[in-house]
Amino acid sequence: MVLSRHAHRKDEHLSLAEKFYADQATSQFDQLRFVHQSLPETAVAAVDLTTRLGALTLPVPIMIEAMTGGSPRTGQVNAQLGTIAAQTGMAVASGSQSIALKDAAAVATFTPLRENNPDGIVFANIGAGHTAHQAQAAVDMLAADALELHVNAAQELVMPEGDRDFTGWLDGIGETVALLDVPVIVKEVGFGMARETLEQLRGVGVQYVDLGGRGGTNFIDIENFRRPNKELAYLDGWGQSTVESLLEARAVPDLAVIATGGVRTPLDVAKALALGANVVGTAGQVLHSLIKTDAATTTQRLLDWQAQLKTLMTLLGVTDLAALRQQPLLYAHDLQAYAQQRHLPLK
Repeated sequence: MVLSRHAHRKDEHLSLAEKFYADQATSQFDQLRFVHQSLPETAVAAVDLTTRLGALTLPVPIMIEAMTGGSPRTGQVNAQLGTIAAQTGMAVASGSQSIALKDAAAVATFTPLRENNPDGIVFANIGAGHTAHQAQAAVDMLAADALELHVNAAQELVMPEGDRDFTGWLDGIGETVALLDVPVIVKEVGFGMARETLEQLRGVGVQYVDLGGRGGTNFIDIENFRRPNKELAYLDGWGQSTVESLLEARAVPDLAVIATGGVRTPLDVAKALALGANVVGTAGQVLHSLIKTDAATTTQRLLDWQAQLKTLMTLLGVTDLAALRQQPLLYAHDLQAYAQQRHLPLK
């Protein structure tokens, strides 16, 4: 089978995401500490992981983040992800469906997310440069419960064949939010969000954001690797980390927040939730596990994460996410300096 240029790029991205995968992330969760208390006075059986993401209720606060789609190989991955989501009760987000709006043959590489997960929570995904009509088509394709509208200017500018004009993104986002009946989640793809960006988004009606912080899959590294001269390596490290982005988001009220980027352990999940995230997403961990093991092992790993999150909450003496957000955190010097320079409150 001869792949289109866009389908070939999807396969290339999948391979490079695994090539650049690292066990250690730079999302700065290691610069946060909980304060241990010796008398938790609760039990694992009492812990409730239910979370609210605006109008949506999720049974667990961990989700499978956007990865792929658009080629036969990536369609097989999406079929596995749909099944894993159904078996774990976790929400799952599609990779960018832009290719499926241009090529009807690519639609079947995305729909297994819903076909294998008929009763679960599925997020559609499209780039911010598309029209509200195209965004609705992406939602309809998956009978999606929400739409991730990704903003990826850094990736596009490093991508050899990427976009170079981002005029009108903000107005387009506002139009999409106004016209769609499902929640519209504006998502960064690994470079984090600043308070100024979040205030701009809230100004056009956005109520949901996926911070997509630095620390996980690095699309600058991936796209620079695809450049003949690989001359933009100095941009490695661009953007705000996931923890820095969470601090930024705490300064902007009335937003439902998904935290993604370099989430490596259930302890990272607990810290992100304590910093105010409603949901915490992971993509690299799931993809790495699928490639190195199989779907059954990956499913069990995600179920283990849920059980371990309950264990951590018990250790902290809390039984729900509202109580977890009240837990004191200790910040390393770098985070204190960042918050001070950005005039961000630390609790």
